[in-house]
Amino acid sequence: MVAKIQLTTDGFRSYLVAVGATFDPENIDFAQLQKQYGQSYEGTRGSAERRYSPAVCIGAKKVPITGNPDPKHISTSFAERNNLNVRMHSRRMTRLTNAFSKKLENHKHAMSLHFLYYNFVRMHHMLKMSRAMAAGITKRLWEMKDVVDMLEAWETAIK
Repeated sequence: MVAKIQLTTDGFRSYLVAVGATFDPENIDFAQLQKQYGQSYEGTRGSAERRYSPAVCIGAKKVPITGNPDPKHISTSFAERNNLNVRMHSRRMTRLTNAFSKKLENHKHAMSLHFLYYNFVRMHHMLKMSRAMAAGITKRLWEMKDVVDMLEAWETAIK
């Protein structure tokens, strides 16, 4: 039996199609947190301090889509925090830079290495262990040598 999950996305319409195509409606409680925006920031046309500023969020509406999502858990906070972590730790995801990947394959590799390091090698200061250790995936904090050894073993296995 597949465990039922609760999933929340923001109001981006493409998520409706993606979630519908990916999940069985019987196994998901799906909701959207649709933010409501007011006027964009006022300022001098083209002024540097306002050019890239988003509109002001004036509220949010919790919209159940499929199943019976618990309103207390309709939130995008965890996903948004993860997005911030990725942008802060990987220059490829930082806005308005030239550190982007020119090839999708290179981008996939860079992101894979980022998440491997972030979850297995990096010590979480509040947990006093890595996230993989906290999840019970590994019993010890990995070192970069472990990452290299794993990648070399994988390359050998696919040859």
